[in-house]
Amino acid sequence: MTSTDLGSGPAPDQDWWRGAVVYQVYPRSFQDSNGDGIGDLSGIIHRMEYLRTLGVDAIWISPFFRSPMRDFGYDVSDYRDVDPMFGTLGDFDALVHRAHECGIRVIIDLVLSHTSSDHPWFKESRSGRDNSKSDWYVWADPKPDGTPPNNWLSIFGGSAWEWDGERMQYYLHNFLTEQPDLNFHNEDVQQQLLDVFRYWLDRGVDGFRLDTVNFYFHDQKLRDNPPLPPELQNDSTAPSINPYNFQDHLHDKTQPENLEFLRKLRAVMDEYPAITSVGEVGESQRGMQVQAEYTKGHDHLHMCYGFDFLSNAFPTPARIAEVLERFDVEAPDSWACWAFSNHDVVRHASRWNLGHELVRTYAAILMSLRGTVCLYQGEELGLTEAYVPFEDLQDPYGKRFWPKFKGRDGCRTPMPWVQDNANGGFTDSKPWLPVAVEHLERAVTRQDADQNSTLTFYRNMIAFRNAHEPIRKGTIRFVERGPDMLSFVREYEGNRVFCAFNLSGKAQPLDLPEGDWMRDQGAPFTISETERGMHLPPYQAYFGVAAE
Repeated sequence: MTSTDLGSGPAPDQDWWRGAVVYQVYPRSFQDSNGDGIGDLSGIIHRMEYLRTLGVDAIWISPFFRSPMRDFGYDVSDYRDVDPMFGTLGDFDALVHRAHECGIRVIIDLVLSHTSSDHPWFKESRSGRDNSKSDWYVWADPKPDGTPPNNWLSIFGGSAWEWDGERMQYYLHNFLTEQPDLNFHNEDVQQQLLDVFRYWLDRGVDGFRLDTVNFYFHDQKLRDNPPLPPELQNDSTAPSINPYNFQDHLHDKTQPENLEFLRKLRAVMDEYPAITSVGEVGESQRGMQVQAEYTKGHDHLHMCYGFDFLSNAFPTPARIAEVLERFDVEAPDSWACWAFSNHDVVRHASRWNLGHELVRTYAAILMSLRGTVCLYQGEELGLTEAYVPFEDLQDPYGKRFWPKFKGRDGCRTPMPWVQDNANGGFTDSKPWLPVAVEHLERAVTRQDADQNSTLTFYRNMIAFRNAHEPIRKGTIRFVERGPDMLSFVREYEGNRVFCAFNLSGKAQPLDLPEGDWMRDQGAPFTISETERGMHLPPYQAYFGVAAE
């Protein structure tokens, strides 16, 4: 099975990812197929028809590799195998085959900046200073007083250095102490990881989501990070109560050497047909600049996944326009990837306190922006953040900063497939996280046949996006930006689509751009005509096609 097996025709579409809709599957919570309360690869296969009818171009599957699961798969102990709780390599091959049968491409989540402390590489590295892998991780001697080598902090709280009595040195961990950082300055480490890419490409994957892609390299001089002025601090990378936000992270990540490794990575991907990559850039102060550097030209990453719409900052029309216009200025040769929710942040319906009408309007905005779109499982059902009591909490991040930061479990609770089942049809046994009672009212079976449901709206909006090349791949020019109205023109190869959104509870006058416009009847919205002209009802959108 290779990526060329997808679809038909003489050659695969090298640019399929531009404007694609990618659906993130968090496998632990998608569908349990064997009754252990944890989702698995067979469960994803079982629900592939649902994904096909949703109309997405690709799925991004969060890590399913062998892992002790201290950070639920983002602590890998074997890059080349499936953890038994998720199934087998045979199950993965069957998943790729079934996805391709449904016209869906498969993107997998690779965590390269660090491994699990259970990984054989780390066990060998920590065994002494003279073995073949002694320099595969970031080791450093203590200061004369025994304290850590510098002031670097872990995103999960406390020092980024952990003392190891076996080697009598500290090792670097930007996340949990059980997630030691690999030393990318070692060429052998780079080669091993490039071979991991080839391994999964040979198994037929269509692309990679690269976790914490700017964390690969560290400053070899181990210089202290300077303090970050309070006026520049924000909670885009870490919760506001986390002291990680107090530093300007100049030396522990986003090093210039990373660009050369990305070139090597792109060269491997280019050996295969129609592969894509999207890097997660965890960088609060210079995020868009880094995205531009990492995607410049045709020898780096294809896209980067930023945090502009994953923060608490409300996406007013002015902010949406500012973010996209700034991207065009700072990264004019790059392609963006936008998301409102994922497995690490509070679901956006709750984060921005959106009612069901605004959930749909903002979904339409996301689906109309220039760039590739990522949807997080359950987003299409209008799911809100679930409350998970401390006694049921699984996330180590939440346990560390409870109760001011409750962790990430609230967005990771199981998918509700059926309404008349306490576990939502996710499992026949006790689920690893409780199913939110309020989510059962939004179950797939309840929304599936309802033409007015949020699920139906998402299906229609995805289909509408796919039917319009200007929306998938065109330029964007903003016309109006608030406070209650957002509008812009998308253009591709001479074809134009005008998109306008009313974000208020009152009807708003709609001013069309210069030219002749015809309302596109295929959009899942309604408008009204009055003697005073065209008006958009509350929370509705207008899509017009320029007359030839």
